[in-house]
Amino acid sequence: MDSNPTPLPAIDLRDLRLSLTSDAGPVDILRGIDLTVRAGETVGVVGPSGSGKTSLLMVMAGLEPATSGDVTIAGQTFAGLDEDALARFRRERVGIVFQGFHLVPTMTALENVALPMEFAGRDGAFERAEAALAAVGLGERTGHYPGQLSGGEQQRVALARAFVSEPAILLADEPTGSLDRETGAAIMDLMFDLQARHRTTMVLVTHAPELADRCGRILGLADGQIVRDEATAHAD
Repeated sequence: MDSNPTPLPAIDLRDLRLSLTSDAGPVDILRGIDLTVRAGETVGVVGPSGSGKTSLLMVMAGLEPATSGDVTIAGQTFAGLDEDALARFRRERVGIVFQGFHLVPTMTALENVALPMEFAGRDGAFERAEAALAAVGLGERTGHYPGQLSGGEQQRVALARAFVSEPAILLADEPTGSLDRETGAAIMDLMFDLQARHRTTMVLVTHAPELADRCGRILGLADGQIVRDEATAHAD
């Protein structure tokens, strides 16, 4: 018996296809994606607009059902899961950071970060949320509402919310796209620091080559297919 079995991949996609309807008929968004990502790996996804980058992330998150193919994320196969089961899976295993911050405007920073843990019924939600906000440098801003925070501070709240449950997978879609260069650079430093600290598997969609180069691996998408897959100098 093998005493050191090969660990399961964090992400495993097999012949993934996604077609959406339009006025002109069906549009093939993802066309036969095969992808395996190891636990703890960081992957930058690049490609022109319309190449399928965000759609790929949405399928990985269970927010967009694949038309066909097999999707297994953090050991969970999506086949047969309904929306409630997928929502529970996201709360427990997946953190998501979008370009827009997606914070609840009527909740404080602390409440926004605690929200997913409260939904999951976890103990100590507010204590853990407070620690997560302190980790992103917002320990003094826990009682502020999103409208009282700068864009960079709002994205820090979103990062704290994404990491507070210590997810196995972090999916980030242009997380600095709405920030100025200096603030965006600070957010990315923070994101990579949190990823390294927690050894989270991270998939980062970006138009910025310098951000993709910070990942251990770069995937290039074009017309819904992977056309580039290579390790970087940051690969393990």
